[in-house]
Amino acid sequence: MKIVRIINNNIVTSVQNENEVVIMGKGVGFKKEIGQEIDSNQVEKVYTLDTPGNTDRFKLLLQDIPLEEIQTINEIVSYAKLSLGKKLSDGIYISLTDHLHFAIERHEKGMDFKNALSWEVKHFYNHEYLIGKEALEIIARRLKVELPAEEAITIALHIVNAEMDNTMDNTVGMTKIIKQVLSIIQYTFNTEFAEESLAYERLLTHLKFFVQRITLNRSLPDDNMELFSMIRHSYPKEYNCALKINDYVLEETGHKLTTAELAYITIHINRVINDI
Repeated sequence: MKIVRIINNNIVTSVQNENEVVIMGKGVGFKKEIGQEIDSNQVEKVYTLDTPGNTDRFKLLLQDIPLEEIQTINEIVSYAKLSLGKKLSDGIYISLTDHLHFAIERHEKGMDFKNALSWEVKHFYNHEYLIGKEALEIIARRLKVELPAEEAITIALHIVNAEMDNTMDNTVGMTKIIKQVLSIIQYTFNTEFAEESLAYERLLTHLKFFVQRITLNRSLPDDNMELFSMIRHSYPKEYNCALKINDYVLEETGHKLTTAELAYITIHINRVINDI
């Protein structure tokens, strides 16, 4: 590969398989010229971002970010992918790099903030939260910066964004909807959830994908009306609770639940209530 642009001593761009890529490595751009071959021994990471817009934003961001911070983000993202066992959106390299740099600056000025979604993230996205806690350990080890424990919450939200290829605003909105839906179920049946139960985990998983479908406007199709009718008549109390959820979602998002969505939520409500 040849150098197309030199961003700084440690970051250059090139072309690979007709796509522009960003290449990171200590000294990879030092005293180099455009058109020169890139020394493969100096390459630490090749970023192939999903859109030209993301690539441009990433190049702009990297101009002012220390190499050590970029390397730290690489380790965090690699750990997150390994721990979750799934692909993450390339956008996480942009959002998390930007967040970490700003978080360190704020911390050094004594401007640490509380995250209003602390409880929700710990309960709804526990795996991502644990990755966030590990990320703080990686940051402390590599950068010698002890960020507050609250930062694990925000890092977790960035990971959730990347899992769903979403924006932070959408993820925050989705989290609030999930919390309210759970509150409707608890209030309707005057009960508390057994949060360690498999039924509760299944309900949470369903709600995460349910809210994501709302965000993307991709409802489940009504392709088995006989089954859905049977569910509605078999679990009338749970179905009425699902209707309350529909009213809330419609008011909050303008999205009306399909019969299939109502039926599946009814089943999950029945499971979680009977598992308490």
